[in-house]
Amino acid sequence: MTYEPRPGDVLDARLHLLSRQVLDVDGIPVTTVDDLELVGPRGPDSGLLSGADEVTVGAILSGAVLWTRIFGGRPPASRLIRVPWRDVGSVATVVRLIGSGEALAVTWPERWVRDHIIGRIPGGRHDPR
Repeated sequence: MTYEPRPGDVLDARLHLLSRQVLDVDGIPVTTVDDLELVGPRGPDSGLLSGADEVTVGAILSGAVLWTRIFGGRPPASRLIRVPWRDVGSVATVVRLIGSGEALAVTWPERWVRDHIIGRIPGGRHDPR
């Protein structure tokens, strides 16, 4: 079930979304919300929006933004990984997804480290008990 705000609900991006942890359907941490892709009534690249235009969230963006927060600027769009808003199930203290985070592109660094580094350590391929 995709997140549908109730009538009258207003999401403040800074307060309710940015820097929130994103959990998948199993409660496993996936990423944090680093930025948002906002979509106006004419599409994401329609230019400046007037005050009367309704803006919605199109996707959660995540990626390596630490250096840009320290030194300023914006990371290249190619460095940000998109999690479509249709995959969001709820917004509370954390943002919960409706599916597994394993299939999302945002978890590729963890999967790569798990498969290529941790998996080569003796005993690294099974859960310790």
